[in-house]
Amino acid sequence: MIFLILFISVFFIPVSGENLYSNSTGEIISINPNGFVWPIPGYTRISSPFGKRKAPTAGASSFHYGCDIPAPQGTKLIAIADGQITFCNFLGSGGYTITLSFDNFKVTYCHVDPNYIVSKDDFVKQGQVIGFVGPKYVYGVPGNQYKDENGNPTNGATTGCHLHLGFRIDDKYVNPLDFF
Repeated sequence: MIFLILFISVFFIPVSGENLYSNSTGEIISINPNGFVWPIPGYTRISSPFGKRKAPTAGASSFHYGCDIPAPQGTKLIAIADGQITFCNFLGSGGYTITLSFDNFKVTYCHVDPNYIVSKDDFVKQGQVIGFVGPKYVYGVPGNQYKDENGNPTNGATTGCHLHLGFRIDDKYVNPLDFF
């Protein structure tokens, strides 16, 4: 009987390869085997993956240097790792952007809410809320050349609310999904 219990517990009890912890707002966050957490809890659908694509809007590239994760305006964005905020500003086709830097990584969160809750040079902890998915439309941005088909100014080259997640290692763009 003891042998049977031992056999069942060793071979049939599932073991997760991820670590779980609670962030500062009490949400359960999963750390993947690469040591990162998903940047937008509860939203995992990819609407535009990394790589060659047909540009979805004027000004968008035909090579996509990140992945797009659709989510409603105001959805929380979290730091995928401990690091320093090295950019918070409007960045052309990326619209309002936050860049999180650590080790040799630069992770860009694009099309975010312009009401930043972090600032350049802030140090943040993994799982910390660093911003929110931004609106599709932004007004009064000097030099914003991005507009929808009706001439309304958009939050960079975008057709709707989403997070564009970009990864650079040693300043070379890589597929973010290779790390999740």
